[in-house]
Amino acid sequence: MSAESEMFLIRVPASTANLGPGFDSIGLALGLYLEIHGSSSDHWEVIPLSEEMSVFPRDDRNYIVQIAKKTAAAYGKELSPCRIFVSSEIPLARGMGSSASAIVAGIELANIVGELQLTAAEKNRHASLFEGHPDNAGASVHGGLVVGLHTERRTDVVSFPIEGVKVIAVIPDFELMTEDSRNVLPASLPYKDAIAGSAAANVLVAAVLTKDWKLVGDMMQSDRFHQPYREELVPHLTLIEEIVLQEGGFGTALSGAGPTVLSLASTEKSAAVLKALKLAFPEFVVKELQIDNEGSHTAILSEQEKEGLEFL
Repeated sequence: MSAESEMFLIRVPASTANLGPGFDSIGLALGLYLEIHGSSSDHWEVIPLSEEMSVFPRDDRNYIVQIAKKTAAAYGKELSPCRIFVSSEIPLARGMGSSASAIVAGIELANIVGELQLTAAEKNRHASLFEGHPDNAGASVHGGLVVGLHTERRTDVVSFPIEGVKVIAVIPDFELMTEDSRNVLPASLPYKDAIAGSAAANVLVAAVLTKDWKLVGDMMQSDRFHQPYREELVPHLTLIEEIVLQEGGFGTALSGAGPTVLSLASTEKSAAVLKALKLAFPEFVVKELQIDNEGSHTAILSEQEKEGLEFL
C-alpha cells in the first residue's frame, strides 16, 4: 500500500463444503460475510465489530494476521502493521466455513498490504494448504460452486456461477468442532462403496451444470463418504430431509462438518420449505441464504466511502 491514509476493504463469503457426496471436493459460496476495514498503523491492532470476532486476540496473534504474515513470508516479504476492524456474519463451528473465510481474509490482507499481486489460483492454493482441502477455501476465493482436488503438489479448482435455485439453511444453536466430526469417519471404505460415492459426486456435478436440480437433490442424499457416519452427531438431519421433500424441495445435505444443514429448493417452493422448517425447528436459526457468485473482494476506499463508516 502506498499512502498512509488509505483504507482498504476485504470481503469474504461463507461457504458450505462436502456438498452431498462431494466430500473434501465440492463447495458453494454463501451470502454471509467476513469483512475487514483496515489501514496502515505503527503496530498491529485488531478491533472486533461483531460478537463472533470478540473472542479472538486483538494484536498480531490474531489468526487472520498470522495467516497474512505467513503468506507474505512465502514471498520473502514482511508486512507493515495495520489497524483492522473485523466483523463477521458467519457463525463459528457450524460448518459454514468460518475458518476458511478467516484464512482467505488473511491471504487477501497479505496481498493488498504486501502488494503481492496474487492470482485467484494462487490465493486458492495458499488457502487450501492452510485448510487441507479446497472446497471451503475455493468457494470463498472464487464464488459460486467449486469442484476441487488438493494434493501436496498442486491444487486444481473449477468454479462456475449458480443461478435459479434457493438455499435454505438450518443453523443449530450448538457448535460442532470439525475435529470431532472427523473422528467418526472410517479409516477406509469398501471398494464398491468408494465407487458408488465417486459416481454420485460425478452425477451431482453434471446435474448442476444441466440445471437438473431434482437429480442434484437425489445425489445430495446418495453420499457414501461422510453423512452416514455423522448422522449420530446431527440428529436433526433426517427430519430436515423428510420435511424438505414433503414440501417439494430438491434435497438436503450436511453443511461442511455440520451441524448446519442446507437444503435446495426452487424459487416457487422455497417459501413453503422455509416456513415448514421454521415450524419444525423454532429453537434454531432457519433462513434463506443467497449464493455468492463473486468470491472474495478487495478495494481501496474513497474518502466518501470512509466517511460513511460508523465505527471510525
